[in-house]
Amino acid sequence: MSTTRPPASAPAPSAVEVDRRLYRRTQTTRSVLISLASTAVVAVLAWLFVINTPGWASVQQTFFDPAVAVKAWPRVFDGLLLNIRVLIVAALGVLVVSIVIATVRTLRGPIFFPLRALAAGYTDLFRGTPLIIVLYLVGFGLPGLGVFPRLPPEFWGTIALVLVYSAYVSEVFRAGIEAVHPSQRLAARGLGLSHYQTLRLVILPQAVRKVTPALMNDFVAMQKDVGLISILGAVDAVRAAQIETAATYNFTPYVLAGLLFVVLALPMIRLTDWYSARVRRREQIGSII
Repeated sequence: MSTTRPPASAPAPSAVEVDRRLYRRTQTTRSVLISLASTAVVAVLAWLFVINTPGWASVQQTFFDPAVAVKAWPRVFDGLLLNIRVLIVAALGVLVVSIVIATVRTLRGPIFFPLRALAAGYTDLFRGTPLIIVLYLVGFGLPGLGVFPRLPPEFWGTIALVLVYSAYVSEVFRAGIEAVHPSQRLAARGLGLSHYQTLRLVILPQAVRKVTPALMNDFVAMQKDVGLISILGAVDAVRAAQIETAATYNFTPYVLAGLLFVVLALPMIRLTDWYSARVRRREQIGSII
């Protein structure tokens, strides 16, 4: 016969703990009231200096016309789908190319000097060249050679994005690889792992974990720059907005395209903030310096 004991009641908080809880509630209430007050002040200032200006009606009709936005929505949204496809392919290409370049730059030994020099020259060249110039050179220069078949402009835009962003991301990967303590490499080699196995199983996983927030920020930046493929003639969201603007003499389609890019980037931005805070809490063991 088994007897069940009644659950023990939680001990009553001490007077010091009660005072702490009361102080926290007071501070929370105070913070909420200050936030509401500051929001109201910002709203009033926006109304005074933007909406209440003499030219606001004209600006609203030219840039924020709901009827024009609804009419331009199908074409701009179809263009955004093209941007998303280019973004996915370019992100995969950047991931592969940047890891290869970062690995080459971390090779040791004089025999690898030519490869390290080429990798360093690549990163210096494409980090220093504006993306729009690379788009012109790749999108109009390479097809002009006459050795490539006729390809859509979004293909050349993807190539240009991969070339430029691989230079940036490879430096992020290289920083992560060099941040791994040398004892990790020595321990792996001591266990009998080859150089390739050490890099793949020990170094790269730790390096990626260290630089994940920076990689996510680069991805957010590429989400915006993917709209530059419109200068090559690809009918993406930006070019579709340009076509609609030319037809209606109204800039609302550009605002619509910008808002769609913001909506596209917001999930990754929030995920980056969450992951960065998670890493900070883990490294600081719950304390914020």
